[in-house]
Amino acid sequence: MAATPPKSASTLTSLKLEPGYKRVANAIEAQIVAGQLEAGELLPTETDLAEILGVHRSTVREGIRSLENAGLVQRGAGKRLRVSMPDMSAVGADVTRALGLKQVSFFELWEMQMVLEPFAANLAAQRISKELLSDLQNNVASLRANLQDDDYVVRNDTEFHQMIAEAAQNAALSISTAPIGALLFSATVNLYSSVPQARHRLLESHEAILAAITEKDAETAEEWMARHIRDFHRGYEISGVGVHEPIALDPRAMGYVKVEPGRSATL
Repeated sequence: MAATPPKSASTLTSLKLEPGYKRVANAIEAQIVAGQLEAGELLPTETDLAEILGVHRSTVREGIRSLENAGLVQRGAGKRLRVSMPDMSAVGADVTRALGLKQVSFFELWEMQMVLEPFAANLAAQRISKELLSDLQNNVASLRANLQDDDYVVRNDTEFHQMIAEAAQNAALSISTAPIGALLFSATVNLYSSVPQARHRLLESHEAILAAITEKDAETAEEWMARHIRDFHRGYEISGVGVHEPIALDPRAMGYVKVEPGRSATL
């Protein structure tokens, strides 16, 4: 009887090492992310890095260029490299584009809002700074004065929600909600012309949320925000747009939502 042939090893593939510059970039990035290299700290010179990492200087230079493009390092005086923080607005824009390409639906946006927005309102009522509270009061006053201007209402609403996230003083929450703000802007561009009464419901909710935050009533702020997000769903259904249809990302959305540490969105 013939011997049984060995099982095929066709699922195996050749091992390929990453290019040297990527290994350089990954090694430095790992130390930055781990906090071993802090923002503002000087990196060794390219010559020193080449010696430390055991690669050519040209490889180091290419790896550094990759880190510069990612916003993790930048050149200061004397062209010395310093560790830097990535621009959060750029990070938010990248995520927003990814969400648009993924064709996120209104329902998916709404589900996320129902989790994050009431939580943010609760924290905002406990932690909001005096400066940001003043900004939030101005935002609601401006909405009241411009309630018939659909474009203004959409921009104002986007800013309001970003301010709430910022007031929560939770960096992870603030960064996460910026891309949601871009989708919120895109989802409501035509809402108020289709459902005129929605603008009055919006103002009522924003005023109630602001009042609760001003009084540091976290529970009421959370309840009103949840009610506000449920109203958003009802308004969308009344407008006749399918809640499970992808949100068409409005080109202007990128410019309306910016993440700045310690500050609100800038319109």
